Amino acid sequence: MATQNDSRIPVAILGATGAVGQRLVSLLEGHPQFVLAEVAASERSAGKTYAEVTRWILPGDIPKEARGLVVMTVDADFASPVLLSGLDAAVADTIEPLQAGRGKLVVSNTKSFRMRPDVPLVIPEVNADHLALLDGQPTRASGGGIVTNPNCSVVGLAMALAPLHRAFGVEAVAVTTLQALSGAGYPGVPSLDSNANVIPFIDGEEEKIEREPKKILGRLEGGRVVDADFPISVSVNRVPVRDGHTESVFLKLKAKASLADVRAALENFTGEPQRLKLPSAPARPIAVRHERDRPQPIRDIEAGAGMTVTVGRLRPDPVFDVKFTLLVHNTVRGAAGAALLNAELLLAQGRLAARTSAR
Repeated sequence: MATQNDSRIPVAILGATGAVGQRLVSLLEGHPQFVLAEVAASERSAGKTYAEVTRWILPGDIPKEARGLVVMTVDADFASPVLLSGLDAAVADTIEPLQAGRGKLVVSNTKSFRMRPDVPLVIPEVNADHLALLDGQPTRASGGGIVTNPNCSVVGLAMALAPLHRAFGVEAVAVTTLQALSGAGYPGVPSLDSNANVIPFIDGEEEKIEREPKKILGRLEGGRVVDADFPISVSVNRVPVRDGHTESVFLKLKAKASLADVRAALENFTGEPQRLKLPSAPARPIAVRHERDRPQPIRDIEAGAGMTVTVGRLRPDPVFDVKFTLLVHNTVRGAAGAALLNAELLLAQGRLAARTSAR
């Protein structure tokens, strides 16, 4: 909780009792720039303390600064200038535009607004310049706006594609995902379906993975994003792993590249968060493993405090040009950590200055 002498920017979390919301609460503990000031959830939780209504599913205990916060409804008039949202689409569709219209900067995890032409879909290392789309949103006059994170599998895929698309050009992509149970939220997939089983379907997931990377890797031109022009073929699976989405990726490149060239492009990749030394940014956005049996969720999801995408099994492909396996922490880099890093980027770009000076 902020004190009178605390210079950090107050933040509210929408959907604070859910899986993404809890991860946001955890990541904000001791943050140097932001302080958790408000939490919001459903009407049945409103008026009670966060500790009273939250079934904490992360390791350890609820952070001290969150325990005594009184839960508000998601349509409340918040004092915080930044709202980090873990709301489901059904609620977010109404609430996030409402709060943006009240002058709040909303960083959203929902699918609802990602593909809207005036909404930035941002991975800070890849397309920080796309935040300029905020200037064309109808809520700009109030000082508010909506910024979105990608789908949790897309974060890992687009991060790995970015340096290769820049260096060699991507002509075609095929990807098979092995997605963790935590990606379904809590309580998620019933135990009798998930235990010792693979479910080869996740509703709407393949469509998101086929569309979103093209916007992220697209170029900003005349106040709009021109999508990257290559096809993506996707097959998704839910597997009995708690955290960490694994993806087998097959790439056809426009320019000829050796495995050493591909490896170097991945290993040397950095972006604005590293240049600006943002608090949540890993020193290495992509880690390339050389062992023949890595990455593995149980061993690699905590790389870079969960913010590093791990790539391994880099090898030539007889149908495409190159193939590899990647791993992304779906609730950190794929959700809560992505939202927090986007908020840090908004601050670094000066997009919070006017809002915080008015407090």
